[in-house]
Amino acid sequence: MAPVLEKQLPGAAGAGDNNNEEEEGQNLWTSILSEVSTRSSSKLPSGKNILVFGEDGSGKTSLVAKLQGADHNKKGRGLEYLYLNVHDEDRDDLTRCNVWILDGDLYHKGLLKFAVSPQSLPDCLAVFVVDMSRPWTIMESLQKWASVVRDHVDKLKIAPEDMREMEQKMVKAFQEYTEPEDANQPSPQRRPPTAGEDEAVVLPLGDNTFTHNLGIPVLIVCSKCDAVSVLEKEHDYREEHFDFIQSHIRRFCLQYGAGLIYTSVKEEKNMDLLYKYIVHKMYDFQFTTPALVVEKDAVFIPSGWDNEKKIGILHENFTTVRPEDPFEDFITKPPVRKLVHDKEINAEDEQVFLMKQQSLLAKQPATPTRGATESPGRTASGSPRPSGRAGQPTVTSGSPMAAVKKPDPNMKAGAANEGVLANFFNSLLSKKTGSPGSPGSPGSGAVGAGVQGSAKKTEAGFD
Repeated sequence: MAPVLEKQLPGAAGAGDNNNEEEEGQNLWTSILSEVSTRSSSKLPSGKNILVFGEDGSGKTSLVAKLQGADHNKKGRGLEYLYLNVHDEDRDDLTRCNVWILDGDLYHKGLLKFAVSPQSLPDCLAVFVVDMSRPWTIMESLQKWASVVRDHVDKLKIAPEDMREMEQKMVKAFQEYTEPEDANQPSPQRRPPTAGEDEAVVLPLGDNTFTHNLGIPVLIVCSKCDAVSVLEKEHDYREEHFDFIQSHIRRFCLQYGAGLIYTSVKEEKNMDLLYKYIVHKMYDFQFTTPALVVEKDAVFIPSGWDNEKKIGILHENFTTVRPEDPFEDFITKPPVRKLVHDKEINAEDEQVFLMKQQSLLAKQPATPTRGATESPGRTASGSPRPSGRAGQPTVTSGSPMAAVKKPDPNMKAGAANEGVLANFFNSLLSKKTGSPGSPGSPGSGAVGAGVQGSAKKTEAGFD
């Protein structure tokens, strides 16, 4: 019997070893499957959507391109599609986040049906982009695009209980916001679940908080904040203007439970912060940046941080405006400066110009010339040679100088001098042409008597 027992014992032992190997193999496969399922549950979800709204020229496409790390400025029409690469460095996981950019023309709002469906709405984030270089358009733009999203959500006809669940989720996330503790996190990481998260103390909402709940997270992005210095120089904006603008935007954010961030693609201001906050809201990454309200061109207010009391701090600096004043009454659009173009003047051809001047001169009345001015004087005095030949003296005085007439003060200097010379030579000629015994000459007796008297005096002198 002993040998039989010896033969059975090795067989029993071999069966036990096989059973142990099978159990170990099953445990190994179970562990592998559990690990795979754990990894798959912790992978970044796909199908997330960012809906970007804003006016034409507000910088929507440039903003998303900068988040992509691209430098292209290609702008689409209608509904534009881009994407963001989201990388979880903690688990070495990568996914794509869809970005839909709606055209600034309301004519294209019907294209939202291709981007948002009732099934994809819970995975959406609405981003409203406003242009800080044109601050007078901010509030009107926010109201317009918020109503577009509201209308589209209503058209999706989501079940009331599902919509209520989405709205309650937004309110809960708003109320459970806490200030970040660790601000030295090097890169985005998934937030680990905490044990007592459901038992956190929830504060009640304010009167003007979440009065318009869209059921999805909302983010307000003020682009082109580098234009703040331009507004100060060209439009005389002061600290009060920027505080007033920020006050109205923050009150709008409270109504929709939205976050607020000021950015500048040109100066790359808050761009990295914007990316981190987006992946935090979409993929629940850890976010460690607190609210920033000191610099007027780099404001950041996460959803859940703000309230009416904090906004009231801005109102303390108001001197010329009240917080409840309408936005468009204080932030007015500057008058449009019309560019005055100088009228182009074409140079006229030289020959044409001269012909016109010639025709103008021909139409003017004739002016007296120099010859016409001198002719009366010459007629009165007579020509020297004809008077000498006729033998008719024109001077009755015996003295040559007595025949010289005084010049007319109204005559020109040249004409007066010629008249004096003419009279002088006429007097000399008339003296020579007269004879002592000529009876036809009126002055011949006087001249002859003068000659005889001179002769008598000469003879007496010789005696």
